[in-house]
Amino acid sequence: MAIMREFKAFITRGNVMDLAVGVIIGLAFNKIVDSLVQDIIMPVVGKVFGGLDFSNYYVPLNHQDPNLTLLEAKKLGAVLAYGNFLTIILNFLILAFIIFQMVRLVNRARREPDPLPAPPPEDVMLLREIRDVLKNR
Repeated sequence: MAIMREFKAFITRGNVMDLAVGVIIGLAFNKIVDSLVQDIIMPVVGKVFGGLDFSNYYVPLNHQDPNLTLLEAKKLGAVLAYGNFLTIILNFLILAFIIFQMVRLVNRARREPDPLPAPPPEDVMLLREIRDVLKNR
């Protein structure tokens, strides 16, 4: 029973729950970014490079016909799917940039304003008053 109490204390700590929420949100966000790359960015990039579909770029390793689609070539044996790899790298770079921007915004929001300078000590204030009185005579 002691192990169950210890486990309950561990699982209900704030850090574990925050991590779980972060992972779930991260997975959902990853799907959004993956769709952005697959459905919007890569078709535009492919169009710029002559209507090519990067997801079907591969090097046949089992003497497949290079005119086959990636799925057809994979059914016939091993392939080096570098187009899919390029898409995943682009996906990662976009995701990393978005997370970087989010962290920048959060850090900027967390920044505390510069504290006001502390007022000078009383003896300095008194000396300034004496100086001002003497200056006006």
